[in-house]
Amino acid sequence: MSYGIYIGRNLTADGIAYLAGYGDEPSSHWLELCPRAAHPEGSTITVGVTPQADMPGRLSEIPQAAETLRNLRVSYSYYLGVPAPLTNGGLNECGVAVRDIWATSRAELIAMTPKDQSGPNYSDLARLVVERARSAREGVEMIGDLIATHGYSTYGGNSHMIADPEEAWVVIEFAGGRGLWCAERLGPDSIRASRPGYIGEIPQAPDADFLFPPHFFDTAREMGWWSPEDGPFDVNRVYGDGKHRWDGVAWIEDEMRARAARPEKIGLEDVFWSISTERLTGDTAGYGQVVPLIHPAHDALRMMWHAPVGPVTAPLLPVFLGQSSVPPAWRQHRYLTSGESHRFLDRRKEAKDPDTVSRVPQGIETGPSAFHEFKRLMHLAFQKPEPILTEVWAHWRAVEARAGADVPDILRAAGLLLDAGEPALAARLLTEFSHARLAEALADCAALSAAAHARLRALGALNMTGVPRTPEQIW
Repeated sequence: MSYGIYIGRNLTADGIAYLAGYGDEPSSHWLELCPRAAHPEGSTITVGVTPQADMPGRLSEIPQAAETLRNLRVSYSYYLGVPAPLTNGGLNECGVAVRDIWATSRAELIAMTPKDQSGPNYSDLARLVVERARSAREGVEMIGDLIATHGYSTYGGNSHMIADPEEAWVVIEFAGGRGLWCAERLGPDSIRASRPGYIGEIPQAPDADFLFPPHFFDTAREMGWWSPEDGPFDVNRVYGDGKHRWDGVAWIEDEMRARAARPEKIGLEDVFWSISTERLTGDTAGYGQVVPLIHPAHDALRMMWHAPVGPVTAPLLPVFLGQSSVPPAWRQHRYLTSGESHRFLDRRKEAKDPDTVSRVPQGIETGPSAFHEFKRLMHLAFQKPEPILTEVWAHWRAVEARAGADVPDILRAAGLLLDAGEPALAARLLTEFSHARLAEALADCAALSAAAHARLRALGALNMTGVPRTPEQIW
């Protein structure tokens, strides 16, 4: 289902806008640093869904861009039969951040979706925007052009948040095979949460704040879902589920508006809280991500705060676009990776069936998996929220605060190196700082897990039933 929240720069203590969220998928997740790449003329990429997807379709080829942008993103291995690897978005070198969030379409649109649908799926759109868009608005227009030119492969409707330091947009893509989409602009005074994504009333024609294709109103009239006599066109009522803001969305938007009204406004710790609170974040959250939307002096200084699982029991720590690598523990492992259950780290059956060989490097698999280790801590903490979850929460918030205090100096030092024409030294500084923070957190996680398991075992409190214990969530 996923979750995203945008906070405009006029509402924050540091004057920076933020895009934050997480993905809701059960499979493995890993952090990727994708370099800028040039592609030969005539290159294509495969997009869409297969006949085996929950809402079937066919794969197709669309043109590849001549150049794709350097980006940081989280990938995962399964959702509703859509071809992997998948992504909910990330951050690119131009400062464009993307979040993918579910948004269902009305039942009639889902029912009328062609069984041979083709064109980019939700993950394709997120990846294409983060690889190509140089502004948030360009990302919105890109989605519209891709749908108009190549179609759209849906699993029932979807949305994206696309943001840069100047503005953000919510984009809803509807099922039905009619090429329907709509986008709303968010500005410096906006707070918007999506779970699911929603857009309300829109004007009769596209303008600076709303974009949609020429047939958007005509299709609704044709289907008998809206007429001018009905009054303003409410996108969620006409093409969506009619619920507008779900309970969790209303709660977190209202809570963040209350924090924005304080003299101190919204701090980074408040943004972290918005995706860490146990009222919203649990086992379904596959990771956490917070992107400060700013144009630094050098693109290499762009960054995100990343947690390997839902940050209710994991810290959000800095990773930089200019660092040279992701630590092995944060890369793809076999744990919960779709398809790995029938593969081996052994090649004896490869000639007969290449799919019997694992796609994870042996050197990666022999080290720890951050995703696995932090998931273990999550389920230990959830078995006894008092005192374990409370203690774990306090520990990670202290770790975040300490890292946050160091980041400005690291960015300043890296900036001085870049000003001096020393990009390799800047990359080394950023890499070593990020790797060290992630390594410390992984070591802390192991210690916290060992202590929590010993405590639960001694108390006879290990949950051996088939009913997992989790905090009560709004959604």
